[in-house]
Amino acid sequence: MTDARHFLGMEQMGDDLHWRLTVVPELTTPGNFLFGGCGLGAALVALEAASGRPTVWSTAQYLSFAPTDVVLDLSVTLAAVGRRITQGRAVGRVGDTEILTVNAALGEPGNLEVGGVWVTPPDVPPPSECPPRRLPDFSSTSIFDRIDVRLAKGRTFEEISSGSGSPGQPDSALWARVPGHLEPSAATLAIIGDYVTGGVSQPLGRRTMSRSLDNTVRVVRLEPTEWVLCDIRIQALVDGFGQGIAYLWSESGSLLATASQSMSVRLWD
Repeated sequence: MTDARHFLGMEQMGDDLHWRLTVVPELTTPGNFLFGGCGLGAALVALEAASGRPTVWSTAQYLSFAPTDVVLDLSVTLAAVGRRITQGRAVGRVGDTEILTVNAALGEPGNLEVGGVWVTPPDVPPPSECPPRRLPDFSSTSIFDRIDVRLAKGRTFEEISSGSGSPGQPDSALWARVPGHLEPSAATLAIIGDYVTGGVSQPLGRRTMSRSLDNTVRVVRLEPTEWVLCDIRIQALVDGFGQGIAYLWSESGSLLATASQSMSVRLWD
């Protein structure tokens, strides 16, 4: 089983506060820069190692691009360490250029006896009964070559591309897994949660390209699962800026986390 640290190819630089990641093609978008979810995932690996605690909440602000083959250096600051909660941040730089800033709260599970989950997963077929999600031939290696994705709900890329641009539903869903059974972690969910941006095409019925401005992950509870259901719900697209959220479910129907994003959107002609 491969963990997120090895999947991302992260290297510890002397201590838990300093890490390095080489932006190989398998961690990039088809546009040849670091996939946002991989950047957030790498920061969470570093923050969890430095704090010794699991992620409760994290948010990434994407400031610039890290192109293929550069080295991303991550520096961790533990700003406040309490008895149960650590507040920290990680800053990723390429040379002197700041690429992303991640703030996070990390903490141990509490002993509160009451609680619940008050949202429900969509009624979709299991992964084995869903078709692979097909994307255009980008003629380059990217993160999409390493993640197995099945379309559970919504229109295919071909249906949107060949359609008349008729509006559709704002909700869609994807099953996603990393072959090799990547162990469940906040970093893994950050990578899968970054698929929110691809959901904008569904309500529009038009091909779009979206750039993540942020990526926020709120962890509910981790449990072993081969596949994660990314239940995407686009909330709005106004003046070229969109907002959406994904509920991330295990195969057994447990809520693992939520992921939300703001994004800059343009039509993909």
